[in-house]
Amino acid sequence: MSSQKPLRVVVAGLGNMGRSHALAYHTNPGFEIAALVNRSDVPLPDGLSAYGIRRSFDEALRDEKPDVACVATYSDSHADYAVKALEAGCHVFVEKPLATTVADAKRVVAAAKANGKKLVIGYILRHHPSWIRLIAEARKLGGPYVFRMNLNQQSAGPTWETHKQLMQTTSPIVDCGVHYLDVMLQITDARPVEVRGMGVRLTQEVAPTMYNYGHLQVLFDDGSVGWYEAGWGPMISETAFFVKDVISPNGCVSIVMKEGVKSDDIDTHTKTSTIRLHSAATGPDGKFVKADEMLSMAGEPGHQDLCDLEQAFVLKAIREDMDLTRHMDDAVKSLAVCLAADESVRSGAAVKL
Repeated sequence: MSSQKPLRVVVAGLGNMGRSHALAYHTNPGFEIAALVNRSDVPLPDGLSAYGIRRSFDEALRDEKPDVACVATYSDSHADYAVKALEAGCHVFVEKPLATTVADAKRVVAAAKANGKKLVIGYILRHHPSWIRLIAEARKLGGPYVFRMNLNQQSAGPTWETHKQLMQTTSPIVDCGVHYLDVMLQITDARPVEVRGMGVRLTQEVAPTMYNYGHLQVLFDDGSVGWYEAGWGPMISETAFFVKDVISPNGCVSIVMKEGVKSDDIDTHTKTSTIRLHSAATGPDGKFVKADEMLSMAGEPGHQDLCDLEQAFVLKAIREDMDLTRHMDDAVKSLAVCLAADESVRSGAAVKL
């Protein structure tokens, strides 16, 4: 790869994720940053300040003619930006969620296929060694499965301001839920058939039509069931804010967090600490055959390391012409489930998928 010409990339959106992806491009010799785009000036970390910030994504595409576009803007612009870039001849990396409607998500996938370009969606956990191991161990157990997952964040100050900005367009169970529905889909291979969502507006700082706490329950056609919970704000409890648990007839696999971690620490969202494997097998005496196995995840990558791995995957997908059909299909499915849960919150009725 190193002997090939670097791929020129335009990065749109310089929030937390956009800056991290830009740093990943900056440090990867397979990429060359052509332009950084943001609607306002923001502080840039060491290494990025020399690039400057442009205002217009359209002009950056036209002037720079990049090989790759990274779309890390707010969710409601993901689809339009991604399609523009694909039609301009770019491969595209787009942060999750892929879009804010299923129709728009399908439109992006169709544009990638029509233009013969790679589309990678920002499911950072797909590149995390510990989550790869969790998924592999769960698949070995065999279904049907019970998925118990949440990621609540007790946020204040700048983090709460970011959350409020996100909730202008996207609820927590959609913004974060697509990650964990993607994990469920990778484990079960089954089709989600029904979802029920519940939500509560716990603050007057978000619009009357928005809720900052949500919970969804999903049923799969293999008999598996799952729930996902997400709440943001200064009122959210730190108790059991990070539950990652997969149960099957043969046992369970779980992530065990260290004591004292904080829910709004971005590395907490990806670091697993320990994976606990439990076998349901019992002997003639009715007692468990073996003790639970604790897999230490010491030395696992941090947030920036994961962004580096994610963009290395983008490079590999382009250079090796990888088939991303399943990757794109899972992104549309996970989004469809979370948007249906959001619809259920608002209608009060379960949604058939």
